[in-house]
Amino acid sequence: MNLNLRKAVIHNVSGNSQDQLEDTIVDAIQSGEEKMLPGLGVLFEVIWNNSSEDEKKEMLQTLESSLK
Repeated sequence: MNLNLRKAVIHNVSGNSQDQLEDTIVDAIQSGEEKMLPGLGVLFEVIWNNSSEDEKKEMLQTLESSLK
């Protein structure tokens, strides 16, 4: 079976409101389930690919300071 995870995740959240997207993200994080990590990765990829260079730098600064 050939499953395209990116397409499946994007299909599942396409058209969702900001509140629904937030609920999806918070639920995935709070559940602590490893199986949710790939979906969060896909969402991060969408954010990264649609962010300006300044926004990317800000995300990287946040990551760096959060991982110290």
